[in-house]
Amino acid sequence: MRILSFLLLAFTFSGSLQAQQAARPSYKFDFGKADLGAEYKNIKQGDKYSKASVFGFDFETQPTFSEVKKGAYDVVSSDKVFYFSVNLPEGNYEVKVLLANPHGDALSTVKAESRRLMLKDVKIPKGKYKYESFIVNIKDRNITPDKKVALKERELTKLDWDDKLTIEFNGKTSLAALEITPVDDQITVYLAGNSTVVNQDTEPWAAWGQMIPYFFKPGVAIANHAESGLTLGSFLGSKRLDKILSVIKPGDYLFIEFGHNDQKDKGPDDGAYKSYTERLKLFVNSARSKNAIPIILTSTSRRSFNKEGKVVETLGDFPDAARKVAQALNVPLIDLNKATKILYEALGEEESKKALVHYAANTYPGQTQAIADNTHFSTYGAFQIAKIIVKEIMQQDIRLKKYIKNFKNYYPAKPDDPATWIWPLSLRNDLVKPDGN
Repeated sequence: MRILSFLLLAFTFSGSLQAQQAARPSYKFDFGKADLGAEYKNIKQGDKYSKASVFGFDFETQPTFSEVKKGAYDVVSSDKVFYFSVNLPEGNYEVKVLLANPHGDALSTVKAESRRLMLKDVKIPKGKYKYESFIVNIKDRNITPDKKVALKERELTKLDWDDKLTIEFNGKTSLAALEITPVDDQITVYLAGNSTVVNQDTEPWAAWGQMIPYFFKPGVAIANHAESGLTLGSFLGSKRLDKILSVIKPGDYLFIEFGHNDQKDKGPDDGAYKSYTERLKLFVNSARSKNAIPIILTSTSRRSFNKEGKVVETLGDFPDAARKVAQALNVPLIDLNKATKILYEALGEEESKKALVHYAANTYPGQTQAIADNTHFSTYGAFQIAKIIVKEIMQQDIRLKKYIKNFKNYYPAKPDDPATWIWPLSLRNDLVKPDGN
């Protein structure tokens, strides 16, 4: 009887998931007085998001509505950040935004969910409009009727784990229309890792996983399941690999980067060539069991210089262990450990601080003391590392390369000038350091 009840529950859960996927809604929004057609939902001044309203402006932000030309598109404009949220279930969605430049000074940056970079510094000629599109992955905690991802307390308020899609418009943005459509034909790249990979929810922290979506056109979705402070073991223990395996499909990818926190495990069976190696093999074989493609990344270097101006290896044997697993199992390897050493040394001991979270006191509201973190990245640093990964995808002829955009070439020995980096700040900031080191 108990088995029958469980099977019925499992069938009901599976059926509800299938129904949820089948029923995933599409939305078209226009902003202001212009009537773009019956299929568009008209958004007006003061329309706020709530679970009951389903969609609207979020976090008490409200752009200015204006009519650009009678009978044409209206726009909402702001030189401050504003958010628009929509209740949506798990899955991949194509988002199309119709951006405008009615006043001649538009420069739009668009992020999604937990500060994932989607569009950056979009310029439009004065008086013109431009459609841009990108793919956003929405995830939830559900795995089976009796199994969920075990989230940390800090994750409970992250935009990545709520039940809505949140889009952040930043810079000087004028938005005329917004379309959201579920898509099932995307190659999904799943990310498993720690604080150097996760979508950091708040300023001033960042990681490469939230920058990498910027470099992919529709056809690829990035599903970031990394979390700060995790090891291969705690990623398994919190059922995050189970979650990935419940949704990954043939032809998808699993990018795996661990080491910083695994290094601190000191049990008798722990170590680079013991539990770390065996668990890394488990991740690889689990992905392959679903006909997905694993990619191993060595851990990013910590910023630690010796007297000769060279970066010191602080991760012990863990980068070497990852290289050995990749070689033994014939897995593509992206050697971030080596590349980030080159990056830091190219910038130099002082300038390389700008790639990590080093800020003088009072840089951010409520920050009474200086921050000096040599593991976690600034937005500039995270963007440089994302470029390294894209370069490797191109050079190694990984199938994802045909979907790459916004990229010519990149050499960590010749990084972008930090002085040229522009990052419009998101609304939320938190001076508490992410878990892990």
